Amino acid sequence: MQVVFFREGDYVLGMDAPVRLSMTRDQFLEWEAAQPVRHEFDGVNPVAMAGGTVNHARIQKNLAISVGSRLRGKRCEFFGSNLKIEVAGRIRYPDGFVSCSPAAANERVVTDPVVIFEVLSPSTETTDVVAKNHEYAQTLSVKRYLMLSQYAVGGMMFERIGDDWAGRILTADTVLKMPEIDIDVPLAELYDGVVFEAPEVVG
Repeated sequence: MQVVFFREGDYVLGMDAPVRLSMTRDQFLEWEAAQPVRHEFDGVNPVAMAGGTVNHARIQKNLAISVGSRLRGKRCEFFGSNLKIEVAGRIRYPDGFVSCSPAAANERVVTDPVVIFEVLSPSTETTDVVAKNHEYAQTLSVKRYLMLSQYAVGGMMFERIGDDWAGRILTADTVLKMPEIDIDVPLAELYDGVVFEAPEVVG
């Protein structure tokens, strides 16, 4: 039997898929820059980003239009899902976020997001609702985290109130008040053009 030694961050080829040993943040950033697809970093390993649905893409588009247009000419700026953020030692690609600090044109990682948006998907919902929520709560620059359903007009919002990280349910008539970036957005506006399929009838 051949014994092979690997450096930290190298691949070990298994029967079905490569298994990666633990990586550091800097190793991940160097490695991910050479990959053909985007990856998040969970603090130990890279996690490949899956594609989304049409509804997912429509809500992302509406975020860029509704939030981005209201911030035009203001200090804060909306960014989409092609730009990384660093939170609590993790690297994430949120579906949208707002930063209020000047950033260099060639910057690849934003370290002080203020408002973060995620469109929930079945494959990532646990990560978005639990792991990322915890990371954003630990990152003091983050004042608000919005998780949007793609199957109905609604979702959840967490906001920093003093020392508390408080959550509430979003409904179709909710107006998203975001004083930290000085805008208000009706939740329904983020669902413009989104078509919800009728549930399947069983029996």
